[in-house]
Amino acid sequence: MSTISRRGFLATSALSLAGSRLYSQPAAASAVTLKISTDATGPHMPADFVGLSYEVQQLTDPTFFAASNDGLIRQFKALAPHGVLRLGGNTSEFGWWKPAPDSAEPEHSQLPEVEGWPKPQYYAVTPEAVRNLAAFLSATGWSCLYGIGMGTNTPQRATEEAAFVAETLGASLQYFQIGNEADFFGRHNMRDPKTWSAKTYLEEWLSLARAVTSRVPAAKFGMPDVGSEASWLTEIADLWPSVQNPPQVTTLSHHYYFGGPATNPEVNIPNLLKPATMARVQHTADVATTAANKMGVRVRMTEGNTCYRGGKPGVSDVFAAALWAADYSLLLASNNYSGINLHGGTGKSVANSVGGFLPGDVLLKEKGESPELIATHPHPFYTPIATFGSEYLMEPVAYGLKFAGELSGGTLIKGDFTSQLQATGVDATAYAATLPGGQVSGIVLNKDTQQNAQVTFDFGTGRTGTVETKTLRASALDSREAHITSSSEPGHLQGGKYTVTVPRATGVCLTLSK
Repeated sequence: MSTISRRGFLATSALSLAGSRLYSQPAAASAVTLKISTDATGPHMPADFVGLSYEVQQLTDPTFFAASNDGLIRQFKALAPHGVLRLGGNTSEFGWWKPAPDSAEPEHSQLPEVEGWPKPQYYAVTPEAVRNLAAFLSATGWSCLYGIGMGTNTPQRATEEAAFVAETLGASLQYFQIGNEADFFGRHNMRDPKTWSAKTYLEEWLSLARAVTSRVPAAKFGMPDVGSEASWLTEIADLWPSVQNPPQVTTLSHHYYFGGPATNPEVNIPNLLKPATMARVQHTADVATTAANKMGVRVRMTEGNTCYRGGKPGVSDVFAAALWAADYSLLLASNNYSGINLHGGTGKSVANSVGGFLPGDVLLKEKGESPELIATHPHPFYTPIATFGSEYLMEPVAYGLKFAGELSGGTLIKGDFTSQLQATGVDATAYAATLPGGQVSGIVLNKDTQQNAQVTFDFGTGRTGTVETKTLRASALDSREAHITSSSEPGHLQGGKYTVTVPRATGVCLTLSK
C-alpha cells in the first residue's frame, strides 16, 4: 500500500467516529436575504492574491523548486493559475550567497541557541538553485517574493545575491524582502533587545536596501515583515516621510498565526472558527491598512497559518483549517490586502526553522500514536502542499485558500453580509465580487457545527441568468480531507433571486452568469 493511500485509509478510519459525532444531531435552519449590488465599490482582489510561503532554506535542494519537479508544479497550478511564492522564514537569516562552487564560506556571527528558533547553522544559496527557481516559476505561472537575510548578512553579500536574483528571475520577481520577523531579533539574540526598535530596524534596513538599489536601480521592496508587532507598521509609516530618497517600497508586510505551539490547548477547532478570532484579525488589518494608506502602498500577509511552529495535528491538517483559510483570506481581501501567503514546505525545512523538531510530533507521541500513523500526517502539519516521498498532495488548508481564490481578479462588493448572517445566530460569513468577465460571485462560509443557513441572494428585480454552484465540503470538521465540487446543472434566478441552503461546516460559492 502506498504512502498516500495508507495515509488516506488511516485518516478515514480514525476520524469516522468523530465525523458521525459532529453530524449526528439534526441541523436547524437559519434564513437570511443578502442584497447583492452589481456595483462593485470595494477593493480589487488581485488575480494572484493566492500565495504560499516557504523557508529560504528550501533552496538548498535545487531540485525542489525546479522545472523537473512535475508533481509540485501540478499542485501549484491546481491551487491557483497565478499565485505568489514567498521565500523567507526564520532560516533566511542564516543563508549566505555562494556565487561560485569555490567561493569560501564567510565568517558568521556566533549566536547562542534559543529554544524555538533556528540553530545557528549556516547554509549556502547557489546560482543553480535560483536558476531552477526561475524555471519553476515559469512552469507554474507564479511570481516570487524573494527573501534576503538581514540578521547575519552584509550589504555586499546582499547586493551580489539581489543582482543575480533580479537578472535571473526577471519579471517573475515582484519584490525583495530584506529580513524576516525583525521585531523578534531581540528575542533570539540577533540584536541587543535594549536598543532594538522599529527605528533602529529601519535605519539598518535602509543601508541594505540602498546597497541593493545601487546595483539594481529598479529594485522593489516589501517590509518590515514583522512577526507580531503590527505597531511597527505604524511607526515606520510615521518615520517614512523623513527618509531622504527612499527605496521603492510597494508593500507593507506582516505575519499571522492564530496561536501556538501545538501543545497549547487553546489551539483547537472551536477557537479557530469562532467570530472573535476574525475580530482580532480585523483589528490588525485596521492598523496595517492605515499605515499602508499613509505610505501609499498595499498590505500583504506574507507568512502565516493556523498554529505556529509547524501546526497542530487535528487542527491544522483537517477540514476546519479549510474553512478558516477561506474566511481569513477573504477578510483580508475585503481590507484591500494584495494577497496572502500560507506557510509550509517540507517537514525538515520547517523543523529547522523552529529549533530542529515539530511540537506536533511531540504531542502525537505523548498521545501514544504509532510511528506509522504519525507518518500519515503532513509534515509540517499546517503545510498547504504536503510532501510524501516523491509525491505531493494538497491539504485541506490549501482547499480553503483555493476556494477563496474563486473571487481572485474581482472587485469586492461592499455590504454587511456577515453581520446579517450572524444576526440570525449562525456562525457564518459572506463575501461577494464582480469578476473580470462580468459575472457576479458570492461566497458563504458556514462555520457553525449545528445550524444550516438558508441564504437568498437578491440580485435585483428583473435580473436574469444562470447560477453555477461550487461547494467546499468534507464529512466533518475534523476530517483529514476536503473537496470542492461543482453543481451538475446550473440553477436559475427567480424574480432576480436565488436561494441556497448552506449546510453546517460547509462553504458555498454561487456565480451568476453575465
